[in-house]
Amino acid sequence: MAESATKRLKISPVTIGTHNGHFHADEALAVYMLRLLPTYNDSKLIRTRDPALLDTCHTVVDVGGEYDAAKERYDHHQRTFNTTFPNRPTKLSSAGLVYMHFGKAIIAQKLGVAEDAEEVSVIWEKIYTSFIEALDAHDNGISAYDPKAISAAGLEKRFSDGGFSLGAMVSRLNPNWNDPTPSDPVQAQAAEDEKFLVASARMGEEFSRDLDYYTKSWLPAREIVHKAYQKRLEHDPQGRILVFDGQSVPWKDHLYTLEEKEGGEAKILYVLYPEKPVPDAKWRIQCVPVTKDSFESRKPLPEAWRGFRDDELSGITGVDGGVFVHAAGFIGGNKTFEGAKTMAVKALDI
Repeated sequence: MAESATKRLKISPVTIGTHNGHFHADEALAVYMLRLLPTYNDSKLIRTRDPALLDTCHTVVDVGGEYDAAKERYDHHQRTFNTTFPNRPTKLSSAGLVYMHFGKAIIAQKLGVAEDAEEVSVIWEKIYTSFIEALDAHDNGISAYDPKAISAAGLEKRFSDGGFSLGAMVSRLNPNWNDPTPSDPVQAQAAEDEKFLVASARMGEEFSRDLDYYTKSWLPAREIVHKAYQKRLEHDPQGRILVFDGQSVPWKDHLYTLEEKEGGEAKILYVLYPEKPVPDAKWRIQCVPVTKDSFESRKPLPEAWRGFRDDELSGITGVDGGVFVHAAGFIGGNKTFEGAKTMAVKALDI
């Protein structure tokens, strides 16, 4: 019978096992995420497919043919494997498995709060959908779009994007087929492992940057957006204008989430905010996109205003203090809040 993970931990340093050979973004990130936690800070790494060696490891990711969190086994290549992140459709890779089980601990450690804190769950879900899920899909060969629907619509790519995804980036860090390889197997494995550690650090850099953003910027913005949303009826009886009094914050994710929870047909059309957090700052009017990543606005600023600036714009709009309206109509500006708000109110009815 195999030793328990607890017994192995007591008798040897914590060791993470993963496969050798061609490496991928999912296990590169899985190893990095584990090493963020105290248990794995000083862990050893064994890259092998030898079952006997893997059995000596405290934790194994992306190899071994077994998913059993109680035994710290996180492989997803089994024929019967179909585990997904809660409320998401994408089959997990080793990155998703490790994140699902250890992500809350990583986030709680970053925030200095308990794992069951509400903000931990909010960020845990957000980082999965904005970062980890794409890696899971890439490793499992799942397209972002339905290939049959694309084919039926007759859509073709206009140009090559060069495969500039995180998965492709990690793939390029693997040894080339004609790179010199040490004749000694131990040295050859060590050279390959060095390249893997470069890939793991590179993936970790992206993950840590995401974690920093969502804990230090995105999360604090959430409360500010919520407060502005609660005051939306003060600026328009139908609640179509959102105003940030102090300065702009990352608002799109939070706004769409609030609208979804609220339900109904009413949607924010314009967001107003000062260019800088100073008393005499100019103000911007930004149109809300149809979706977070869309270039199409729910209601662009009037076509007759677009491309004009300063006094000429003020004459066209009938609002003093005009600064500009972008030629595409998705953003404009005024010297004062009152002017920006008046422009937004007029635009609602045009």
